[in-house]
Amino acid sequence: MEEETYSGTGIGVVQDLPSLVFLGTPDFAVRSLQKLVEAGAELRLVVTQPDRARGRGRKVVPPPVKVLAQKLDIPVFQPQRLRTAEAVERVASLGAECLVVVAYGQLLPQELLDQVSYGAINVHASLLPRYRGAAPIQRALLAGERATGISIMLLDAGMDTGPVLHQQALPIDERDTGGSLHDKLASLGAELLVATLKLWKARRVAPVAQDGSLASFAPPIRKEETRMNWNQEARQIVNHVRALDPSPGAHCQYQGQRIKCFGASLLPWKGQGKAGEIMGVAETGLVVLGDDQQALSIGTLQLDGHRRLAAGDFLSGHEMPQGTCLE
Repeated sequence: MEEETYSGTGIGVVQDLPSLVFLGTPDFAVRSLQKLVEAGAELRLVVTQPDRARGRGRKVVPPPVKVLAQKLDIPVFQPQRLRTAEAVERVASLGAECLVVVAYGQLLPQELLDQVSYGAINVHASLLPRYRGAAPIQRALLAGERATGISIMLLDAGMDTGPVLHQQALPIDERDTGGSLHDKLASLGAELLVATLKLWKARRVAPVAQDGSLASFAPPIRKEETRMNWNQEARQIVNHVRALDPSPGAHCQYQGQRIKCFGASLLPWKGQGKAGEIMGVAETGLVVLGDDQQALSIGTLQLDGHRRLAAGDFLSGHEMPQGTCLE
């Protein structure tokens, strides 16, 4: 738990936004926090997850939202659990009119939701009720969706089940990865958040209940899901690689070595061979067959403990003869 000194960023600047406590943790939430500051919002507190050990060296690092909040002289609160009476009291005691939640990482207790006049507004990276849960961006790409979007919603006690205030669709480009789509949706979410908050304070937008019968779910990506399955159609393999780029990365095995794959694309021709068979190399990368005999290319490869290399550079140092197979 940590608190920082507050210098008054945003206090009394505008009246068209409610006074706020912001709850968020990863990079996705940084855009929304920055946009609220630029809009002159009265931010009384930032609540984020505790600092965590990261990487091979297990160095303790602060979450991205904390880093930005400290730069902006906004006080930071990092409870291990927000559901404790002490944590609820700390947030509620500030008397903010609204909570803004963007990828915070914990469910908010009902007693806290009940103490803000404008409720808790959440930015979710899907067109609810589709893809409720922690990984809507990756799950949409894995499913081969051609569009996704942002939902601005009111939180209730469920997981992304509250009524929706505003939605905006976003097309998914065939070249989009988890990383590029994340950035597009983070920017769109920040813009839509500020616009919706103004409408919500003016009571010019009405909540619309979700149709639970249309719901689908987006649970976190499990470790075992990062392993590539060559016994799939080439398009599914490409979608898998795109969804997990840049992190955690889709991987396969080749002659006992674990290789992460990035930059996958579908090629406009078919071949004859086994699923996962290497057909050669093209300008777009290493050419491999899917189970449907459709060809795909892998543009970038990475051995464990090494940096990413373009396929041509990788093959200069690692023999992967035509006719051998990725597993």
